[in-house]
Amino acid sequence: MHCSLFLVTLTLVSLCLHSESMKSIVRYIFLIPLLLNFNGHSQEKEKTKIQYSGNIWEFNKDVYPDGPRILGNVVMNHDSAFLYCDSAYVNELENKVIAYSNVRIKLSDTLNLYSDSLRYDGNTKIANAYSNVRLIDNQTILTTDTLNYNRNTQIAQYDYWGKIVNDKNNMVSRHGYYFTDKKEFFFKEKVIMINPDYNMYSDTLMYNTVTETSYFYGPSHIISKDKKDSIYCENGWYDTRLDVARFRERARIYHESTFLTGDSMYYERKNGYGQVFRKALMLDTVQNIMLMGNYGEMQRSKGFAFMTDSAVSVLFDKNDSLFMHADTVRATFDSAQNIQAVFSFYKVKFFRHDLQGMCDSLIYHGKDSTMTMYHEPVTWSDMNQLSADSIKLTMRHGQADSLKLYSSAFIVSRDDTVSYNQIKGRLILAKFRNNELYKINVIGNAQTLYFARAEDKSLIGINMTVSSDMLIFLDKNQLKSITYIKKPEAHLYPEKSIPQNERKLKNFKWLENRRPLEKKDIFVW
Repeated sequence: MHCSLFLVTLTLVSLCLHSESMKSIVRYIFLIPLLLNFNGHSQEKEKTKIQYSGNIWEFNKDVYPDGPRILGNVVMNHDSAFLYCDSAYVNELENKVIAYSNVRIKLSDTLNLYSDSLRYDGNTKIANAYSNVRLIDNQTILTTDTLNYNRNTQIAQYDYWGKIVNDKNNMVSRHGYYFTDKKEFFFKEKVIMINPDYNMYSDTLMYNTVTETSYFYGPSHIISKDKKDSIYCENGWYDTRLDVARFRERARIYHESTFLTGDSMYYERKNGYGQVFRKALMLDTVQNIMLMGNYGEMQRSKGFAFMTDSAVSVLFDKNDSLFMHADTVRATFDSAQNIQAVFSFYKVKFFRHDLQGMCDSLIYHGKDSTMTMYHEPVTWSDMNQLSADSIKLTMRHGQADSLKLYSSAFIVSRDDTVSYNQIKGRLILAKFRNNELYKINVIGNAQTLYFARAEDKSLIGINMTVSSDMLIFLDKNQLKSITYIKKPEAHLYPEKSIPQNERKLKNFKWLENRRPLEKKDIFVW
């Protein structure tokens, strides 16, 4: 091996004797120990193979004692990587290179590293790039001031601000890692992603440049450019190409006046479709309506959302809020994306301190604050039980304003433990004042059965009246007056003359045992 190198050296010397400058002779003579050193150690560890163009090699131990300085279109390679620069210092003994100006490492067919200067260790395969650093991988460009790249692990690392451009996504972070084999960036501290449609802010984020999907591992915000949409979560992922995401851990979505949250959420941003799982909640801050459940869906493009699995809707009021449970609660939206109606169906029960009720299905319209109940509806207001085939309740300023009881209308209140005052008719219109019934208008087939009492509460008799229509006034839930309209038939009977089985009008029902007396009772059917 040494013999062959000697022959090579003689050949090079003879060539140089015909050259115009003795510098060439010196250059090749100093190359001999480098060649010997390279071949002598080639079996132990592969050293950096140097290829170069230009004719300037400098050897100055005062400037760089470990090897030559090479100038002009320098090309080097190590394993499958190639390094290009304008000048370089080479340390053959330690297998290291310091490169300057227009530095480029071609790491693969698609991966290139550019910088103003670079230090490369051939033993550890670690490159340290400085100033105007760019790592380009196909359509992905990472720019930073300082970058470390490990060819063994294929990981690039920056520790003081870096910017990544990938398709339409621009990302900035204080610290970052790029796993070139997996095409994944891992960002840490003050992460910002800028997209034409939104900005994303995170504490810790991973981004896959192939799938263009972001993964969140810390507090993260996504804010649309028009400021109408805002998303927060502390764990999850976001596919930036499809605008599809799944959020976990304190996940929240804000859309203008609507707020959506749950333990986890699936969300398609373009069409406004979302799914919420466990502890789901949707709030309309304009209509002051909240929907809750353990599973929910929102289809904004179709204008509705629903909750199920322990579903509850809440109609907020500063004085007293109404809590309503049903198997399913569905809301529809108006053009401004505010809730315009709430549909509750199957086993509906609601509670408010001054008003309770139950039915099979119910519709609440926010525009006129009306609540219509269907299929054996019953409401309770103070001492009164009101029932009919259907009931329409109108609220005003957060209080009950009026009730309409359609067909088979019935109002019952307890007189004592076994006796009940009763009003019945085809249609009943009831008015409230300060959440108390004060006026009842009975239209068609009006009937009353009333226990008349003196001021000392002693029983005078049982009043039974039939009339076409009736107008009744109450004061603090006590009968104040009755006006009979058209063909009244009124009789006051002694108590003993009316047996117990005749003291109830036809179809009488007393459902006090099903009345929700507190919020938790709305779940008891």
